[in-house]
Amino acid sequence: MRIQRLSLILWSLCFLRVANVAAAPLRPTHAPHAIVVSVHELASGAGVEMLRSGGNAIDAAVATGFALAVVHPQAGNLGGGGFLLLRNADGKTHFIDFREKAPAAATENMYLDAQGNVLPKSSKESSIVGYRAAGIPGTVAGLVYAEKQYGKLSIEKVMAPAIQLARDGFPLAYEDTQDLKRDEHLAEFPESKHTFLRDGNYYQPGEVFKQPELARTLERLAKDPDTFYHGAMAHELAAAIHKGGGLITAEDLAAYEVKEREPIRGSYRGYDIISAPPPSSGGVALVEILNILEGFDLAKSGNRSGETIHLEAEAFRRAFYDRADFMGDPDYTKVPVAQLIDKKYAEAWRESIDSNHATPSKDLKRPSFGELERVAQFPRTAVTEPQNTTHYSVVDADGNAVAVTTTLNDSFGSRVTAEGLGFLLNDEMDDFAAKQGVPNGYGLIQGPANAIAPGKRPLSAMTPTIVLKDGKLFMVLGTPGGPTIVTTVANILIGVVDFELDIQEAVNAPRFHHQWLPDQILVEDRLSPDTMNILRSKGHKLSVRHFWGDGECIMIDPKTGERLGASDGRNNGKAVGY
Repeated sequence: MRIQRLSLILWSLCFLRVANVAAAPLRPTHAPHAIVVSVHELASGAGVEMLRSGGNAIDAAVATGFALAVVHPQAGNLGGGGFLLLRNADGKTHFIDFREKAPAAATENMYLDAQGNVLPKSSKESSIVGYRAAGIPGTVAGLVYAEKQYGKLSIEKVMAPAIQLARDGFPLAYEDTQDLKRDEHLAEFPESKHTFLRDGNYYQPGEVFKQPELARTLERLAKDPDTFYHGAMAHELAAAIHKGGGLITAEDLAAYEVKEREPIRGSYRGYDIISAPPPSSGGVALVEILNILEGFDLAKSGNRSGETIHLEAEAFRRAFYDRADFMGDPDYTKVPVAQLIDKKYAEAWRESIDSNHATPSKDLKRPSFGELERVAQFPRTAVTEPQNTTHYSVVDADGNAVAVTTTLNDSFGSRVTAEGLGFLLNDEMDDFAAKQGVPNGYGLIQGPANAIAPGKRPLSAMTPTIVLKDGKLFMVLGTPGGPTIVTTVANILIGVVDFELDIQEAVNAPRFHHQWLPDQILVEDRLSPDTMNILRSKGHKLSVRHFWGDGECIMIDPKTGERLGASDGRNNGKAVGY
């Protein structure tokens, strides 16, 4: 988790509407025609460079994605995967799934010891650290596919900023140096120790970080993107993984394919919601949460009041209960999406909520509703999911909008750097159920629908989302944060719609989260103590944390069409426009 550099007193100044302008209460003299918002200013700038060069939102998104692979190794990546949601100005939508996949040699019990117990994180054969933790990367395929299908510029053009950043370097922020220094596993792998830790001579804030191997890899990809999956690079990557005891082969890389899927659609108080379909659980859970809450007058209860948080937490609890039973890769299991996002189903769930008392998670019972009467049969135990993902949002001058969430899973992924290639591999196999009903390394309950299988994509909480008002683009939303992704997107959306916050206020507002198990509300420590006590009086157990997530969002002013970019005050991101 990145350390917060700005004090909370300065958060109100983080609303960046144009490049290098921070003015929450002031309106700019010149509204930006287009805007890119990401966790790193240099990555946002790479995207804007494409827009200035005549590119569209996809060109900007692809350039930003490759730049994040250089400047944000915690989660930006070539060795991971993600989701891209595109809404063109003409209203057409596309959802590009470039989630990682399990290699052909993967088995359901591959992370269990001889006694059937989940291998500890310290094991070199675990699902979290090391070569065997990696799924087949999808990022390169996904970004290249998006550029070729929907971009206007060339691959060479959109990758040029990333190549320059890797070759010439960039100054490291204090938070970056601390993230590198305190990671307990990077030093275990020689390539990672050399690349990111300078063989123990740790980088200091402000020092220029150059990545020559990554620069050469990016240059090769710009000339021939197919080499990653079908050429010399694929064989080099497979050989490096095999040398380290991993499972991914050149055949696995050649078999990888990007998938276009139909986005999830819902509505909330007159706003249209477009979000991520399975294998993301995010869009389904988000729409289910909003459907449940639509029957409550949250505005009357008050922003961040005990009553409002209680109702939202109860909706979160029920959506995550359903997530555990039903969600998985739609290519391998039937996911009853239509029933889960049915407003009548939400109404039945709503009737089970007591406005004065928390529902113990162990006592939760699903309403009878068609196919959803089926309940998965596995032990119910608590779990968490890694929170080191990254999200970025783009809107161009024509009104094309892109929301992208990508991940290595854990911070710095598996901590393995591909020998000779300069990029980190993911540890995405930990998002599968290593053993049904038993905690993986981090936290969410996992069921049969998310069991490991060759070629399967693991379940994700990534929730890139686009919101429309009266058929017009209104918001582009997303965040990292593991399971908290879903509730953070809900927090931000509800803040704007129900409480009339501007997008920066909604992004910066104190967050709260419930994921069914463990049976507790996770709250940020800025939440009022009186509110916390009201929640406790209703029977909620609270777990207080400093902060989480990194909302990188955009709102369109309905009256002026101005692009309003909000980069999360919890981190050092930047909204850059022109």
